[in-house]
Amino acid sequence: MAPGGRRPTRRTFLLTAATALVATACTDSPQQTLRIAAGEPGGFYKEFAELLAAETTATVISTTGSVENLTLVRNGEAELALTLADAASAAYAGRTPFTTTVPLRALGRVYENYMQLVVPADSPAESVTDLAGKRISLGAEGSGAALFGDRLIAGSGITADVDHHPLADAVAELAAGTVDAILWSGGVPTPALADLHRRRPIRLVDLTDQLPALQAAYGAVYEHVAVPDGGYGHPVDTIGVPNLLVSHRDLPTDVAAAVVRVLVTRASRLVPPQALGTQYLDQRSLIATAPLPMHPGAAAAYRELRG
Repeated sequence: MAPGGRRPTRRTFLLTAATALVATACTDSPQQTLRIAAGEPGGFYKEFAELLAAETTATVISTTGSVENLTLVRNGEAELALTLADAASAAYAGRTPFTTTVPLRALGRVYENYMQLVVPADSPAESVTDLAGKRISLGAEGSGAALFGDRLIAGSGITADVDHHPLADAVAELAAGTVDAILWSGGVPTPALADLHRRRPIRLVDLTDQLPALQAAYGAVYEHVAVPDGGYGHPVDTIGVPNLLVSHRDLPTDVAAAVVRVLVTRASRLVPPQALGTQYLDQRSLIATAPLPMHPGAAAAYRELRG
């Protein structure tokens, strides 16, 4: 509590964080100040956030994913967040599942994210429409996978028995045969899915027949991508969504610039094992933050680093 019993404002907290982060860059005494809203244990977001936190002396908040992360930033409970671009676009515009606009700014486009609709290897399903009437887990509540999954099913025109479970629970259900498919949003190979593949072979369903409808409704946040070999099952085409590192617009410019310098100058330390074929950490890709505007402090750092 601030002197006199006043609760610190967002601005006061962020200025304190800025001072600590800049001081940390000049000393060997790390101070944990910034909070990064990440994702589920075992997922790409959590791994990347932990690597970034180690380089910036921040703390990592475990969450269910993009929608919860953006809510934490909106409410002043996190300074940085990892999010899928489609969830960020919805938050910035105040579209479902958000009821008001969230004043976000981007620090960088960090990685590609693969939408992975997983079925047993012996499943007859070859497309989303083949799952009509089936039991599907579409990501944890509050995750980017859940947002995408609901859009995917709605756009396909099918009716399915849908629930929303965290990855560990969804994997257990698929292994036990209590669901027919699960949706996961992340890098390849996701360790939990690779482990499942060793116990009960799985494969991914090609989602690209749904891409035109999704792009027509939501724009270029959805992309056609090829899942690289070396994951689980055979290579397959699917839908990709960029991962963004974002903040509230009130994040001080010194903090935004310091984080960007870490992204650029320490990129080799920020590559999780799940980042096979997905790395964006060079300036040409980092600055492509549409649909969000870039934070002014981040933009200044990119200009400085470009020379």
